Amino acid sequence: MAKAKREEVWEFFGELLKERREAAGLSQNELGARVFVSGAYIGLFEQGIRKPQLELAQRFDEVLQTGGIFERTWRKLIDKSPYAEYFNAAAELEAVATKICEFAPTVVPGLLQTPEYARTVTLAANPFATEEYVEEKVTSRIKRQAILKDATRPEYWVTLHENAVRAPVGGPAAMAAQLEHIATLIRQRWVLVTVLPRTTGAHASMDGSLRLMEFIDQPPTAYTETSFSGTLVEDPAVVKRAQRAYDLLRVAALSPEASLALIESAAEDFRRCASTT
Repeated sequence: MAKAKREEVWEFFGELLKERREAAGLSQNELGARVFVSGAYIGLFEQGIRKPQLELAQRFDEVLQTGGIFERTWRKLIDKSPYAEYFNAAAELEAVATKICEFAPTVVPGLLQTPEYARTVTLAANPFATEEYVEEKVTSRIKRQAILKDATRPEYWVTLHENAVRAPVGGPAAMAAQLEHIATLIRQRWVLVTVLPRTTGAHASMDGSLRLMEFIDQPPTAYTETSFSGTLVEDPAVVKRAQRAYDLLRVAALSPEASLALIESAAEDFRRCASTT
């Protein structure tokens, strides 16, 4: 399903939500209170700006007594997506964000990955997968990177833990190419990257990756992810705590200049290693 078509269906989802809410005699605030979100968020869903998660679609069905129409519509959209179910909402928001701040503790973020790096991490997590599955995952990940080349691209800030820079994913030659790719994006000023040194020890996001997203007409969100699940956080108080954690990571990291030097030095080390094997 093309993106434009997907957006039309999400708009239909919102129009249907408004229709059923009004038929039930509920205001946005009243419906929000019954499904545990704010009335403002109900308005964003009705406009097709925000896409609800599955449990919220199910609560709409329960409160508005719709016979499961919201869950069925949600599942139809998600089934058409190339991403893991838990990442869908974050991918939708990523495409309209004006600023993205990301902390990557172990793996280079998808928006910065080369195809070979993406293929290696996909195979590592799915050793029995078909070639078709692997290619679909790699292709969808690389296609996401188009937002960095768009005229309206978001500000993209990345803090890489040094572990992500030093791990030889795909072998020395592949890792050298990956780091050189990151260095090129930095020099083109498409991304601002800092590196959190290993010597830092404990840091503000020990539990995993962290992504913050800001928008023109929507509240900011946070997204956290482990190997098997992801959580989109919209509660303002929790998002504020996540923003503070990212601030602490950023001040503990090397300067952009020192970070670029470290990345280029690591790339050269991998390149020399590759030439001797």
